[in-house]
Amino acid sequence: MNVASQSAVFGRRKEPHTVIIARGDQIRHFTIRPWLAAFCGSALAAIVMGYLLATSYLVLRDDLIGATTARQARMQQAYEDRISALRSQVDRITSRQLLDQQLMETKVSELLERQSQLSLRHGRLGPILERAENEVATPPVPAAKPDEHADATGSIQPTAYTVASLAAPVGVDDTRPFSLWSTRADPLPSESAADRADKLFVSINNSLKAIESQQLTRIATLADNAYKSADAISQALEAAGLPVDSEFEKSDVGGPLIPLDSSLVFDSKVKELDEALDALDHLKKEARRLPLANPAPGRSVTSPFGVRTDPILGTAALHSGMDFRAPVGMPAKVTAAGVVVKAGWNGGYGRMIEVDHGNGFVTRYGHLSEIDVAVGQKLDAGDIIGKTGNSGRSTGPHLHYEVRHNGEAIDPLRFLTVGKKVERYL
Repeated sequence: MNVASQSAVFGRRKEPHTVIIARGDQIRHFTIRPWLAAFCGSALAAIVMGYLLATSYLVLRDDLIGATTARQARMQQAYEDRISALRSQVDRITSRQLLDQQLMETKVSELLERQSQLSLRHGRLGPILERAENEVATPPVPAAKPDEHADATGSIQPTAYTVASLAAPVGVDDTRPFSLWSTRADPLPSESAADRADKLFVSINNSLKAIESQQLTRIATLADNAYKSADAISQALEAAGLPVDSEFEKSDVGGPLIPLDSSLVFDSKVKELDEALDALDHLKKEARRLPLANPAPGRSVTSPFGVRTDPILGTAALHSGMDFRAPVGMPAKVTAAGVVVKAGWNGGYGRMIEVDHGNGFVTRYGHLSEIDVAVGQKLDAGDIIGKTGNSGRSTGPHLHYEVRHNGEAIDPLRFLTVGKKVERYL
């Protein structure tokens, strides 16, 4: 009774499910416990859930894979674009370096060519400048600004650099010393090697131009001085009525210079200087053939050329030469180069020497105490031909000096005056 009431209070006991299967006369039944039913239901639900999850994964996997592939493709494309841009930048830098290197090599070649030209010019200038120094008395020409890399003849003074470093590719280590003729300007920290090289080329080019300008200026100055010297000699000879070679005047030409090329300008200037030196040398030779020197330098004139009172007879007479006060035994010097045509006693001249200088000019030296030359002997200007004395028609020791042209006596003072004027040019 009590057990029944408790069951009523706490609920009825569930009976297990029974499954009956009837087939013909055979009847089978199965008893299914509740916990087994719950387990089977849970297992079935788990299988269904797993199936659904697997199906969802399989459905969504292609989309996930596609998205991942697309993302990787985009990243790869971005990397490839970046690599392509870097390659393009590297190519541009390399191309610029090659162009800069080619430009620098071209500039170096130009500078080396100009250096070679300057060296050749210096070789050509050496003899002609030496000749000009000997022929022309050149006054000092103040330079506007002397170049520290050139000497007086315009030759280049290279500094301790190497040309090869100028041709080095841009961007390489440029701590090696640059070459040729540098201004040694300290580079700015922000300057690149190409900028420093460009500045160096500009500096070298300016230095070479300054050297070329100095060479041309000096050549022009020497040519001008040569022409001035030749003009001075020619004018002095013409003023004295002495013959001057007319070819000198025919060579005088002029006009504005229109330079086409620096080498042509240099060649024309050198040619002009050479022609000026030739003209000066020709006039010097012509002047040296004239008796322009003093036969007794430092001695006073006791009797000039012209009409005078004869010292013995006291009547008016023509004095065909000049008398120089000189003691017995003083050396008598010939006044120009020539050939001895007379050497011996000649009447009133006493012991006399006559020298032929060509072009109809002869000089006579009379009243000598001693004759030291022979007929036919060739003489140079200033050679001692004898000693002064008092031989012949003379009242005292002196040197009688005559200048004759085509047999006619000429006042020697004209020649002595011209000789003083042109002495510094000869």
